[in-house]
Amino acid sequence: MRRAGGLLLTLAALGAAAPAAAGPWTLPKGDGQVIVKFEDMRAGEGFGPDGSLADLPADRRDTVVSVFAEYGLTDRLTVRFKGDWQSGKDAFVDYEGRGPLEIGVNWQVWRDDRTAVALYGGVADGGEGRNAGYAPPGVGGQDWEVRASAGRSFGRARWMSRAATGGFVTLEAARRMRGGLPDETRVDATLGLHFGDKWMLLNQAYGGQADDGGPRWLSVETSLVRRFGSWSVQAGWREAVAGRETPRSGGPVIGLWRRF
Repeated sequence: MRRAGGLLLTLAALGAAAPAAAGPWTLPKGDGQVIVKFEDMRAGEGFGPDGSLADLPADRRDTVVSVFAEYGLTDRLTVRFKGDWQSGKDAFVDYEGRGPLEIGVNWQVWRDDRTAVALYGGVADGGEGRNAGYAPPGVGGQDWEVRASAGRSFGRARWMSRAATGGFVTLEAARRMRGGLPDETRVDATLGLHFGDKWMLLNQAYGGQADDGGPRWLSVETSLVRRFGSWSVQAGWREAVAGRETPRSGGPVIGLWRRF
């Protein structure tokens, strides 16, 4: 595989590792939350151009420490911030540095007691990761994202475990216009189940595709969240299950949430 191919795998993996941290429900005015996450993804195989699996020339590692914060400007407008620190290595690249810094606004288009619809718009600085002493193409450019999301909460259903007390489902579709790199379309889905007021099980899927027949990815993640007052702790596992020109990465996800 050529050096450019290795770089493409890197960029696709970073895009797949940054799913949306919140859904269509905006925060009340004056409320906020911060989520810090640690992700350690490893891969020995990759999805080729036809989607088939093949051994990578060397094992791949991607480590990300990310911060997501949001604050209710009004009951219908929430400002959001995302940032991370990335490091990774495979047979072609060895990089470390700040990832994209993004700021945007989520607008509550419509909401009732159970259903919410929102639109998000944001702008991101591309980051400053380094690859053997030089910045990869597109890093440091400016990205724009528009996102539509819808969600619905529900009480306990017959198909749920007896221990579950309710849940919610969300679907999000985004278009990412990337400076110096192919634009991307992303789709995220979440099924959350509540177990009382202290436990929550999250089942999530993150999919996307770059324009011009580039990388494609689909990852699934299951995690458990335990609430301790205004703090919550999250622990789970993410695994790539399908794709094209992207590593078959998997690893733990650990998060710390704080509401204020």
